Amino acid sequence: MRPHGTPGNAAAGDVTPAVLAIGRADFPNVLIDTLRGQAGVGHCMVFALNRAGAAHCLLDAGNIPIGGDLGAAYAGQFHEADPNRDALFEGEGAAPIVLPAFAPRMYGARYRKMFFIDSGIVDKCATAIWVDDTCFYVNFYRIAAQGRFSDAQRARLWAIAPAISASVARHFQHGSAATTDQTLAALFATSAPLADLTPREREVCRRILSGFSSEAISRALGISLHSTLTYRKRAYQRLGISSQSELFAIVLRLLAGPSRVN
Repeated sequence: MRPHGTPGNAAAGDVTPAVLAIGRADFPNVLIDTLRGQAGVGHCMVFALNRAGAAHCLLDAGNIPIGGDLGAAYAGQFHEADPNRDALFEGEGAAPIVLPAFAPRMYGARYRKMFFIDSGIVDKCATAIWVDDTCFYVNFYRIAAQGRFSDAQRARLWAIAPAISASVARHFQHGSAATTDQTLAALFATSAPLADLTPREREVCRRILSGFSSEAISRALGISLHSTLTYRKRAYQRLGISSQSELFAIVLRLLAGPSRVN
């Protein structure tokens, strides 16, 4: 089965904490907290797959006590029996992928016992994105105490999947050396429409994205509050936006594009 398209974009700012945690040691905790708040995700696991047959568990965070064991088992051999594998590899080189809805009958008996019955997992959603020859496979779970994802929660995951998968890929591609400031600097230096701003407009917008108030931006840049507000207004006009949330949306869209995580 071919991967489904991703409906809609994340509302601006909804996954901002995860985006801004890229490259930080607390990224796993921020990611699961963001997913929990946005769509009631109980546990998240991320795997890196490639066509040569290698698989690695990159992230295991949430409420499944044996998550580490499951990650090791999947990376060791069970990734070859994953019914989503064909959809993952058919989607190579495309935009972020959303996998077909979870159904227990999709999985073999041994796989189903270990990964769902023994672990208490009752529902799963997943997304993935390719960067060069690596597939970053992001899985979202709920356990018996939570029940299955509601329709609204599932729709929310579909909406934020592009930004989440792009954030995960960028975090693990660059590792802890990639700071939020470096990530934003790269986007503003190379990616339209952000690169079309003047140097001062970029400085103001980068600090807005990093959570600075207008007063703090003025102090950091050594300019008046009036100047800060003027640069912000001009930048927003150039970008065709009118709010901070729309600025976040531009960054999330750029992160979600396959060409931007390279």
